[in-house]
Amino acid sequence: MSIAVHLRSIGRGASGSQALSAAAAEAVMGDVLDGRASAAETGAFVMAMRMKGETLDELVGFLAAVHARSVTVPSTRPVVLIPSYNGSRKLPNLTPLLALWLAREGLHVLVHGPLAEPTRVTSAAILADLGLLPVLHPQDIARAWSRREPAFVPTGVLCPPLQQLLDLRRLIGLRGPGHTVAKMLDPVQGAPTLRLVNHTHPEFGALMSAWAQRERIDAVLLRGTEGEPVADPRRQPRIDTWLAGEARPELSVPAQDGVLTELPLLPRATDAACTAVYVQEVLSGMRPAPPPLARQAALIVAATAALAQRRGALELSA
Repeated sequence: MSIAVHLRSIGRGASGSQALSAAAAEAVMGDVLDGRASAAETGAFVMAMRMKGETLDELVGFLAAVHARSVTVPSTRPVVLIPSYNGSRKLPNLTPLLALWLAREGLHVLVHGPLAEPTRVTSAAILADLGLLPVLHPQDIARAWSRREPAFVPTGVLCPPLQQLLDLRRLIGLRGPGHTVAKMLDPVQGAPTLRLVNHTHPEFGALMSAWAQRERIDAVLLRGTEGEPVADPRRQPRIDTWLAGEARPELSVPAQDGVLTELPLLPRATDAACTAVYVQEVLSGMRPAPPPLARQAALIVAATAALAQRRGALELSA
């Protein structure tokens, strides 16, 4: 069935469009991912959603369609999910530092995102310079975890049709709903997951908070750094933790106010090689970690411990 009937609902502009139900959104995204929608329809879908903006029901439906077409990652312990889809331009991309820090603490860390972005420094490139190559087979994820390393899995491995949808950005120059859903992705089965979700606009942050609350999601929400879900090394951002859909103030921090009095020591350049050297120096203790990142890592460790404790209590009561 053509998705044109749904395009007529969502494609009437910001004031005239109508939102899709969760079921309709799942069906439309399924047609797009499975190639049943034509190239013209898919492009129109991306553009229409970009102009209209996604509702919570639409995102839930889109995510269900993506999950139905994604590989599954088994785990017996809580997993920290880090979507890394933006990379960096002006500041160093410190998502790999956060991922390695958490893995060193003994957490199972799964990073996912593109292998490359033409104008940005990706986490994949930095991790590769650190000797951590992308995981191309899901069964190799457990091996990385056994070495206390984060596993970087390309989106094209987790969900190939989603990566094809993301690749449309190079043709039309705009992000679409696929980029939003990718940040919400959870391929893990058998264990709870703590999703790190970045937002750049207050409206999207509110939408993600509503999602966490309504769908009982375990998530750490923050205004990230250049679109990456890592705390700005220069200033503490607001971080909100949600566990099972409930806000956890004791695992959250407010944004830093006032004028900056001190800047952290950062890499002299933002390319992958210089950033990799900086990451090694921080992890070895040669350089101090940026306080906002250290605080974010501590919150994630504490939140993951709460997930493990909750799972143990549920198993005892079963």
